[in-house]
Amino acid sequence: MAELLPRLGAMAPQIDAFAGALLTCWENGGKAMFAGNGGSAADAMHFAEELIVRFHKDRRALAAVSLCDPTVITCAANDFGFDQVFSRQVEGLGKAGDILVLMSTSGNSVNLVNAANVARSLGVKTVAMLGKDGGQLKGMCDIELIVPSSITHHIQEVHKMIYHAICQWVDHQLLVEGKLK
Repeated sequence: MAELLPRLGAMAPQIDAFAGALLTCWENGGKAMFAGNGGSAADAMHFAEELIVRFHKDRRALAAVSLCDPTVITCAANDFGFDQVFSRQVEGLGKAGDILVLMSTSGNSVNLVNAANVARSLGVKTVAMLGKDGGQLKGMCDIELIVPSSITHHIQEVHKMIYHAICQWVDHQLLVEGKLK
């Protein structure tokens, strides 16, 4: 992990763009949707709950939803196939001005690629939190944060640092700067 830290500073512009896009989304009445598989699904749920409930301090709830509800996923997988579990939800919930955050250590999950395609067709801004070489999702999203590591747990650890930093920044924007009244 120590060898990875000096290279993370290069991601600062993408992190800033991501945080700013979230704030703009909420200022315009939109919502943030989060999706991932396995450990990234847990991170997607964690990120969404930090925003809709609270991070560090009490503040207004923000429109954020994880697309990882097991009943929806198993229903969509049963009826349409696992490759459609997220795209089906984006189709039903997404609208122009929303943000879809796709979390994947490899970037090669077909269900996330399909969700990105549906999101773009609806005018939903897309953000990819990736690792390794970015996989199939690289180049498909409006904002990409690619952790320069091939070690899965290091990628997940950095993703968590990034989304916690964004949550802290959001809290500051709302509680100190007075945004989103």
